[in-house]
Amino acid sequence: MDYALLVIEKRNENWDVSQYFDDNERPYAVAVDPSAPERAYLGTFNDGLWRTVDGGNSWSRIGSDFMSSRVMAVAVAAEDRPQEYGTVYAGTEPSAVYRSDDGGDTWSKCHGLTDLDSATEWSFPGRPDTHHVRWIEPDPNDPERLYVSIEAGAVVTTSDRGETWVDRVPNGPFDAHTLATHPDAPGRVYAAAGDGLVEKLESHEYGESTDGSESWIYSSEGIEHHYGWAVAVDPSDPDTRVLTTSPHAGRAHDVEDQAIRTHDEPNDPYSVIYRRQGEEPWQQCTDGLPDPAGLFVPVLGTVADEPGTFYALTNRGLYRSTDSGETWNEVHLTWNDKYREQQPRSVAATSIRDE
Repeated sequence: MDYALLVIEKRNENWDVSQYFDDNERPYAVAVDPSAPERAYLGTFNDGLWRTVDGGNSWSRIGSDFMSSRVMAVAVAAEDRPQEYGTVYAGTEPSAVYRSDDGGDTWSKCHGLTDLDSATEWSFPGRPDTHHVRWIEPDPNDPERLYVSIEAGAVVTTSDRGETWVDRVPNGPFDAHTLATHPDAPGRVYAAAGDGLVEKLESHEYGESTDGSESWIYSSEGIEHHYGWAVAVDPSDPDTRVLTTSPHAGRAHDVEDQAIRTHDEPNDPYSVIYRRQGEEPWQQCTDGLPDPAGLFVPVLGTVADEPGTFYALTNRGLYRSTDSGETWNEVHLTWNDKYREQQPRSVAATSIRDE
């Protein structure tokens, strides 16, 4: 959430919630190491990068090599390593990508990102004098390849762990908020974007690439709300996707905090979840989910060994679908009333470990 990190764990038949951090750090992005799920990394808006090595029970600050306290994106590339953990990447504001090959102990900057031609056009609407790395997506079939989204301005790629960069392609997403990949679909990249608002283009809230981001196809049939935010893919089916959307940025986010108010009514969030299978039109998900009115735009998560299962974290609580997004059930948690006024920023799900 905006002002707390929640660690939610199922014990027997009950779900426990533990809260970490507070208003000062402002948790923003979280990632779990797929090779070592007890290790997770948290980027904060005000206080740099943090790490847990015990499943979230305790956290320590890392990343003293960073030049920025704003860590807006984190990711872990799953690869075979003697240390039994993956390569960690962190993205900051202003836009920079850092890499750690030793589980977060030391970091090196991936140079050349802002030397790309498109960098002169990068600008974040909420803070137009700067921009940031919004998302880092490692390729599950090539751990040296990354897809990186800059908010706002580009989706760029690297095939050598950030040593060199390839700039955005002419029809690539301009304002991709979330990127996703799938191990059973090599070269396929999914993007939830706000391009239809930023560039005044039509039907660019969702796009896919099948050639590693060299070209993109956009599809919005059935979508009525054109600000795409989060996308997730069924772990067992790369053709089943779930997308979260809002009418526009002003109703997706905590606009008082973001300073991007674009509507007259104060703080009136409204967000919708859609699903799509194959080439069928997008369908709105309503069964079991809270009313869109009052809902900040949700974030989504999946677990590799839970086929057909999606998690949606909202300001109304955590929801779970086990039928590929068709129907949803609320996960019964002790939900603090103050969370209802906070926007969920990131969610990372992993398999439940035996106690």
